[in-house]
Amino acid sequence: MAARVQAEPLRAFASSVFVRAGLTPEDAQTVADVLVWANLRGVDSHGVLRIPVYLDYMSSGHMKTRPDIRVLRETLAIISVDADCALGPVVTVKVMRQVIEKAKNVGIGWGLVRNLTHQGALGYYAELAAGMGMVGIVNVCGTPVMAPSGAKAAGVHNSPLAIGVPADKHRPLLLDMAHSVAAGGRIKHAQDSELLIPSGWALDRNGNPTTDPAQAGILLPLGGPKGSGLAMIFECLSSVMAGNPLLSLAIPRMLAGEGRYHVQNGIVAAIDIGAFTDPDVFRTNVDALISAEKSLPRADPHAEILVPGERGYRTYDERAANGVPLPPGTIDKLHEVAQTMGVPFPDNA
Repeated sequence: MAARVQAEPLRAFASSVFVRAGLTPEDAQTVADVLVWANLRGVDSHGVLRIPVYLDYMSSGHMKTRPDIRVLRETLAIISVDADCALGPVVTVKVMRQVIEKAKNVGIGWGLVRNLTHQGALGYYAELAAGMGMVGIVNVCGTPVMAPSGAKAAGVHNSPLAIGVPADKHRPLLLDMAHSVAAGGRIKHAQDSELLIPSGWALDRNGNPTTDPAQAGILLPLGGPKGSGLAMIFECLSSVMAGNPLLSLAIPRMLAGEGRYHVQNGIVAAIDIGAFTDPDVFRTNVDALISAEKSLPRADPHAEILVPGERGYRTYDERAANGVPLPPGTIDKLHEVAQTMGVPFPDNA
């Protein structure tokens, strides 16, 4: 049974752990904010269950606590950054703030970030832009974790995408999705919860269908060729565009049995709505769109029509009030982290 942990103590715990691991207090707070935000919104696959994995990556050098983040190219509208294996949240927040400033000045800010590591839930960054009255777009590509349609081996990343769009009376529309049927973190969460995964989520490492999260090694694409096709296109727009192609180099290595390594490239962009139309009119029209969608006849009279991000906002409100539920497997791993790092875990768990 899941135990409830209040968000603020959980955030403080995560931040203290990352400071002990070598991050600056500011960077540790950023990573903690991103992880706990995911838990609050119900995206537990990208929440604090990632802490042990991040610590392993940091101890092995795959995630650098003091990276040399460098600007490679920059104009009024674009910026290209080498993250030097920085923790994803640290560099992504930094670049999102930069592209927001560019969008204020010239209407759009488009960033490419190469050689970064896991970013957590991408919706966090898209919401930063939406909170500033802009459209935020974030995408990330990595080494192969998903089988292209027709294959039984990993050949593409599941290439998560988040887009945030501001409204007026409503909260922003916030689309946050992977191009796999289910994100890899959801499989980890199922394993921590001692649950089977649905058929059609994943293959085992030999390319056979499985419902055992412990055996799942290859994700399956959302919509078959549509999901894997989009993943390939985003590899071109991020990794290839940034001069750091991943899939074409990783596939031969994986087929030769060398295994998968962790590195990512991503897009971080902001659009100033005022460069194209009146922002107040835009937000009013987004409200009207939301109301129109909700006015449609319901397929299930007992089920509400929800718009992108709405379920997450409701979960956020409930968990902010009542605490974040963590499954037993996650609690056990975080207690181990607490003991190893000398940071007390919140008492109510």
